[in-house]
Amino acid sequence: MCLLVTAFSFVQRKRTAHERAKELFASGEFSSGRKWADDAPKEKLDTNTVNLIASGACGAFVHGLEDEMFEVRIAAVEALCQLARSSPSFAEKCLDFLVDMFNDEIEEVRLQSIHVLREISTHITLREDQLDTVLAVLEDSSRDIREALHELLCYTNVSTKECIQLALLELLKNLNKYPTDRNSVWKCLTFLGSRHPTLVLPLVPELLSTHPYFDTPEPDMDDPAYIAVLVLVFNAAKSCPTMPALFSDHTFRHYAYLRDSLSHLVPPLRLPGRKQVYSLDSVDTGCGSGSVESAKLFLQQSLNRISTIQNLETTGAQDLLNFTIRDLQRLGELQTELAGAADFCATYLRCQLLLMKALQEKLWNMAVPLCLKQNVTATAAAQQILEETYKLEFLYSSLESRQVATIHHVRLQAKALQLILTARSGPGLDLLISSCEKFLQEIECFQRMFLTELPHLQDSFVDKLLELMPRLLSCKPVELVKILQTTLRQSGLLQLRLPEQINRATATIIEPTGESDNPLRFTSGLVVALDIDATLEHVQDPQDKVKVQVLYPDGQSHVIHPKPADFRKPGPNRHRLITQVYLSHTAWTEPSQVEVRLLLAYSSSSSSPSSASKSGWSDSIDSLPPAEAAVEGTIPFSKPVKVYIMPKPARR
Repeated sequence: MCLLVTAFSFVQRKRTAHERAKELFASGEFSSGRKWADDAPKEKLDTNTVNLIASGACGAFVHGLEDEMFEVRIAAVEALCQLARSSPSFAEKCLDFLVDMFNDEIEEVRLQSIHVLREISTHITLREDQLDTVLAVLEDSSRDIREALHELLCYTNVSTKECIQLALLELLKNLNKYPTDRNSVWKCLTFLGSRHPTLVLPLVPELLSTHPYFDTPEPDMDDPAYIAVLVLVFNAAKSCPTMPALFSDHTFRHYAYLRDSLSHLVPPLRLPGRKQVYSLDSVDTGCGSGSVESAKLFLQQSLNRISTIQNLETTGAQDLLNFTIRDLQRLGELQTELAGAADFCATYLRCQLLLMKALQEKLWNMAVPLCLKQNVTATAAAQQILEETYKLEFLYSSLESRQVATIHHVRLQAKALQLILTARSGPGLDLLISSCEKFLQEIECFQRMFLTELPHLQDSFVDKLLELMPRLLSCKPVELVKILQTTLRQSGLLQLRLPEQINRATATIIEPTGESDNPLRFTSGLVVALDIDATLEHVQDPQDKVKVQVLYPDGQSHVIHPKPADFRKPGPNRHRLITQVYLSHTAWTEPSQVEVRLLLAYSSSSSSPSSASKSGWSDSIDSLPPAEAAVEGTIPFSKPVKVYIMPKPARR
């Protein structure tokens, strides 16, 4: 029995010194002095020798990437991404595993692998064998996969010039097989050339087919593949001043042509020894932080200058507004970082300019029958102000409560102007009473919605109306209109607070380009499919808000709501719309242009209906009739594209 106990004692696991020290630290004990040097400092540890994850646990990634459930494989890929983002060495080690996932049978796994590799692209450099596996995905039939890979190649570093040559060859094959990927391939080669100028340099004679002694034939500028090669070379030449010496004469002519037609893909180059048409100097448009700060200062100074408008006469005030609007529009063109804020301020000042023109002395000092023309002008100005306020509220994102209150204040002024013009046109008493009740309801709604912002609206139009509210509720409609007219003309410009960050929703239609002169021919009464490819920037919930409008030459208009599956999200604050629109019309004798544009739908509900619904004047705001239903509409936020179509008569 003693022998068994003794043997069992040898089998028991001995605790390591690290475990014993850990227990001592966890217990909070100090040195007792019974053991020599038990509180001596431990030796220094090398951070590279400490494993945060046990080596056995790393096998879980391998098992996860090979799991039969594609959800598990996607989760494993995302876990690898989180670790690789914080550790460049780990990113290099897991690169082969992520590249192998490009061959997965499930499209979602392949797409997620491409996105993950894009996120860690700053830590890796692709070898030729890895790039070969990556480029094989360009054969995929899914457009989302191909465009995601183009996005990956934009931000990936390659190691040798053979990699550049291989990537260009595969991208040209992709362009030949899928011509609809033209813009995506050109954009990819733009970044590929600008990131690897030294690797493109030795390939220039081969890419441009130049010879040191013999003249070579001039390539066709209508060939998308040749344009792709030029985009790669010209973007590499921006950082390589020795490259233009390898260009032939027709290459310089092609550069001037592409610089005008595809300026977003071809950068400005400094080409010495050429005529001015080719010597396009590289101009710094102000991308540095210092220029952005100076642009912000200029924007703030422009808004401060407007605050002095109260001391100017009408003509001088209008000139100041016109000059400031022009300066802000130009600032938005030069500084893309401040384009949203500058355009927002310019639109707001345009509303104030329209309101100032509508409230001129000449209009209101004349009898109603003698100022019909001015009355029509003021009515159009009020309607335009309302449309501009809806653009300010729904076309811009990241608005603060202060800016929204300012927008609603301008809208309230426009509605007051409409009420005054309605009263001057001599409507029936019932219509005038109903209009006055709706306007009082608008005031009550404004007070309820922006109660916290009212201290910032002192001496404004709505502040004066709230002071006169008891009088407005008890007076007759004709007297109310006179009070509104006096208050509106005496109210000054409400100072706009400079927004911190405002982004404008924009849309760019890539396809159709509107450049083709060949009409789309189809039989009258039948339909023809028109492919729509557009890029959306800073649009929230595009599945519910974005619509496609088709305007025919005879004035007919069709609005199509795309399916939710037609929207993709390639990046933050960016969406892609790829859909088809079906056109149909009666027979025409000549081809005509059809306009296609994108619309942003909105729904503005200024308040919730009041509980009371009495239809008469009352001493209490609560007894006013409910406000009108929510205002719904659409805002065009893309340039229209014109497409030739020609419906032919049906054969008999």
